[in-house]
Amino acid sequence: MPKDSFTAPADALTLRKPEKTDGAAIWELVRACKPLDENSMYCNLVQAEHFRDTCVVAELDGEVVGWISGHMIPNEDTFFVWQVAVGEQARGLGLGKQMLLHLVNRDETTEARALKTTITKDNAASWGLFRSFARTIGGDLSDAPHYHKEDHFGGHHDTEHLVTVTLPRKQAAKLRAA
Repeated sequence: MPKDSFTAPADALTLRKPEKTDGAAIWELVRACKPLDENSMYCNLVQAEHFRDTCVVAELDGEVVGWISGHMIPNEDTFFVWQVAVGEQARGLGLGKQMLLHLVNRDETTEARALKTTITKDNAASWGLFRSFARTIGGDLSDAPHYHKEDHFGGHHDTEHLVTVTLPRKQAAKLRAA
C-alpha cells in the first residue's frame, strides 16, 4: 500500500494526502468544528495543493471527516501542526491521534525531531489530543505562552501557547506499534 494512504477496513476510514479539489470540503469541515479559527476557502485550497505532503484528509465512506494542516518549519527539524479538525460523525474514533501518527510517519517528516503547535488554554480537546499523542509515542510535552493576546492579537484572540512534543529518534517502530 502506498505510504500516502491508509485504510482501516473495519470502518471504511481512509487517511490520505489532500488534493486541491478537497479545498471546499476542508473549509466546510473547519467551519463546522467550532471553536476552530476559520480560514478562507482559498487558504484551505492552497494548503491542500501546496502543502499536501504535510497535511492529511480523513474520509469516512467518501466524506471528508478529518483534516490536519501542517508544515515543516523552514531551516528547522520541526513539524508544525496548524489546525486539527474532526467532524462530529468521526468523533470518538481516535481520529485526531491517528492522523498525527500518520503524518509523523510520512517520508516528508522523517527529519522532524519535534512537533509543535499552538493551543489556547481553554481548548481542552486539543490539550487532550496532544497529551495523548505524546504519551503514545513516548515524547515529552512542554508549553509556554507564545502568541500573546495583547502583543500579537490586539486583544481580539486568547493567548496561544506553543506546545512542543519531542519525537523520539526511534519513532518509526514505536509509532507504527501505536
